[in-house]
Amino acid sequence: MLDELLGRADLKERIAELEEDKRHLERQLEAEQERRADAASARQEAQQRANRLEDRIADLEGTVDRLQDEEASLDYRRREQLRDERLTAVLDRLESVDTGPEGALTAYVADDTPDAVRDGFGKRATLVSEATPCLAVTDDAGLVSATLSVPAPPDPFAEWGDGFQFDRTWFEPDAQFTLALIRSDLFAMGEYDGRERTAFHGFDSDLKSQHSKGGFSQARFERLRDEQIDSHVDRCLEALDERTTDPLYVVGERTVLTEFSSVADVTATVDATGDPEPALNDAFRDFWTVQLRAI
Repeated sequence: MLDELLGRADLKERIAELEEDKRHLERQLEAEQERRADAASARQEAQQRANRLEDRIADLEGTVDRLQDEEASLDYRRREQLRDERLTAVLDRLESVDTGPEGALTAYVADDTPDAVRDGFGKRATLVSEATPCLAVTDDAGLVSATLSVPAPPDPFAEWGDGFQFDRTWFEPDAQFTLALIRSDLFAMGEYDGRERTAFHGFDSDLKSQHSKGGFSQARFERLRDEQIDSHVDRCLEALDERTTDPLYVVGERTVLTEFSSVADVTATVDATGDPEPALNDAFRDFWTVQLRAI
């Protein structure tokens, strides 16, 4: 009663209310401090993860740059055009290699590089891919590592053995065959026994080489020229039917070679110009020239 008379009861109630508000505010402050601590920890962890990712990205970029530099630095140790006696000497040397069981890899690669070549050549297998189609040879000690273009190629294969496995007839003319040079305006065919030519047949065909400014349109000129080429191709096919030796190798302009893929054992582009007989001689030399690339 004394408190009520003196007005202290209201003050005590007010004090109690204020103390409760204080405790509430203190709880809010503690919760906010905890939230901020958690947020700071989360930010720190996120920053650490970001730093680790940045380091990983930098490592990967460095690896990519290194691999690109290595690939760019890869090149053939030497290139050489092999023919005649030099070709014979190189083939003799390859035939003399004796590695012991499963020590020598031989592969004819026409397009896709087989796993055996990737394993045998390692990172330098990309140079084999660049040289395709080719015969690839290497040994388990890395003493021999090279590719050779193949004039008369076999079916694709890859095998390990105690020496390099190849047929010299893939590279050198030592049996009977027919070689025909065909351009859109020329045909030259020789029958051979090894390097000796035993028969020859050749002819030129008239072919419009440019459009006259008067007389008829460009479209008509192109149509007439295509007709002349078609007639020339038919004449060439008839001449090929008269050959007496196989296999048949057809070389010449890329634009007409597709017309002979069904009758030829091998087709290849060559740059042989001039009259039929000397052009055929040049084509023979080009066809039987082997590109050696030392890896």
